[in-house]
Order: sequence, then structure tokens, then C-alpha cells
Amino acid sequence: MQLMRRDLAAMIAPLQRALIAAELPVLKEHGVSMWGYVVLNALDGEPVRTQAALAEFIGADKSRIIGVLDGLEDEGLLERTKDPADRRARFVAITEEGRRRKRAIQSDIQRTEERLLTKLPKEDREAFLRALDVLSATEIEQPR
Repeated sequence: MQLMRRDLAAMIAPLQRALIAAELPVLKEHGVSMWGYVVLNALDGEPVRTQAALAEFIGADKSRIIGVLDGLEDEGLLERTKDPADRRARFVAITEEGRRRKRAIQSDIQRTEERLLTKLPKEDREAFLRALDVLSATEIEQPR
């Protein structure tokens, strides 16, 4: 008889809550909201996107991120330009200051994560990070 394990979501949810709780003070120290950090991460990976494509990529409603984009633009962390092919669309691009701030935040967050990861032996830590990288990039097909 095979032993039942907890569902992945049941295992990940408490970890996610703990990670978010650990990240919030870091983000506050850098003057960036969680959504702002999500936007900077997305733009650092692909420097220019339309607002609509960005919203879809990060899983946010288009109208939800307008205020976030306004704040990041006011701080010089991103810039928006009109799409010459479509007056209604706007391109969003990370600035050098945005990239610098995102990397500083990421560095501070990863220092916090290291304290958690040290609970695992080095080999397990490396395997965990590799597995998480693969699984987080995988789309799960829905049963029919």
C-alpha cells in the first residue's frame, strides 16, 4: 500500500505565505510593492512589452496594474511610450534605474531565502532549486 502524501499546493501554500511575509519588509525598505516587484521582474526578463501583454504575463487585470505602472514610472523605474501602430496601446520598458532597483531587491530577498534553504543539506538544496525551476516553468494540462 502506497503512503499518501500531501498535495503539492498544500505543501507549497504555507511556504509561499512565509516567503511573502519575509519579502514584504524587503520590498517596503526599497519602496516597491509586491506587484511593482512582479512587474520589474517581468520587464527585466523581456525589456519591452505592451501593457496588455504585461498584464497577461503576470496574471493581473489590465486595469489593476495601471496604478502600479504609474507609481513605477513616477519613480523612474519604467517608461511607457505609445505604440505607433496602435494609438490605444502603450509599450512598457524597464529603465536602468528600474533594473538596478530590481536587482538590489532580488539580492536582499535571496539573502533571506538562503536562511530558509540552509535547513536543507547542500545537495538537497541544489536539487530542490533545480526541481522548482523546472516545475515553475511547466504548464499543467487540465483533465478533460
